[in-house]
Amino acid sequence: MTRLASQDLDVARLLFDLKRCGELVNRFTGWLQADAIAACVTDELVETFGCAFARLWLVEADRSALRLMASSGLYTRLDGSFARVPMGSFKVGKIAQHCIPFLSNCLADEVWVKDRSWAIEQRIQGFAGLPLMAQGQAIGVLAVFSHEPMGPEFLEVLQMLSLSVTGALASAVNHQAALSSREKAADSTTLSEQLGNLLGRQKLSLLGTEQALPPALTQLLLKLGHQLTQLSCQYCRLVYEADAVILEAMLVDARSDLTDQLQEITHSAQLSGGTLQMQSDANQAIAQVRLQLPLQPPAFAPTRPSPLSEREREVLQLLVAGYRDRDIAQQLYISDRTVKFHVKNVLTKLQVKTRIQAVYAVAQAGWLDGPGIPDSG
Repeated sequence: MTRLASQDLDVARLLFDLKRCGELVNRFTGWLQADAIAACVTDELVETFGCAFARLWLVEADRSALRLMASSGLYTRLDGSFARVPMGSFKVGKIAQHCIPFLSNCLADEVWVKDRSWAIEQRIQGFAGLPLMAQGQAIGVLAVFSHEPMGPEFLEVLQMLSLSVTGALASAVNHQAALSSREKAADSTTLSEQLGNLLGRQKLSLLGTEQALPPALTQLLLKLGHQLTQLSCQYCRLVYEADAVILEAMLVDARSDLTDQLQEITHSAQLSGGTLQMQSDANQAIAQVRLQLPLQPPAFAPTRPSPLSEREREVLQLLVAGYRDRDIAQQLYISDRTVKFHVKNVLTKLQVKTRIQAVYAVAQAGWLDGPGIPDSG
């Protein structure tokens, strides 16, 4: 290992950096999305601590390789030759395999560096690669590059930060594994069964052969189901036709603000190529609600690959379906703060200012596949 900067600690500098480290940790504490945690960490290492480049990989479930989760600074793309690093390959893979931190302040002189000219051209001197250890094995690797030699104070901060990051990522990974198990179990429950549990099985009738629907379509129908439980629903019918799925309901003592109450669902239905119709008698005593959604969403031809990540597409998909931040957080088992983090990234990537503009932008670009977002990009 190449010699580091002088080991005499600047106590004032250390305390200042530890304070900033604590503020960073507080930002992602409680988050349950590994990609959001990783992005928060690498972004702050660049923006707050002045690093030139920071990356974070997570070890895949079968422990055969590491997958790049976040990249900030000189490179922000998550594809390329280091998007997936086999365990034991390159310096990152070796750090994960042997669980030994590696620190250097003369990166261009290291024999293992794949492209020394890159380090020289980018004026990279400092490098720190730290295994993120949980239960005796690495669950990931944090790599940090700097233009200046890394002082001992900063290396102490990195060690402290890696402990907090490891705990947060381990919780997020475990939570995601549990969520996947619950989702698999939920997949076996049909839409009619879910609506029956909401409304009462005696109030629901099924007409036609039930079939699997896109998740966003199911979510929109269930959202209407939740609304119907608050609107004195006396009867509901789920109809599967050749090219559409329909949810009809009969309400008594219909509210005068029924249109406002269902405005979000109306908007979401229109975006998906469907309609939400409401009719009531003169006395508002009885009202009929009819949501019709096409089984084949409107065809849009994508003009370019989507810049959005899988999680950002999921968040935007729920926004299109009319969900609010709190509801999205519950649907995806993440915090409200994580939802806002993803929405902010979506607005930045799409270069828009509002959520409505974001929905319009993806629809115009052809990334809005009915009520959902295609897996392009």
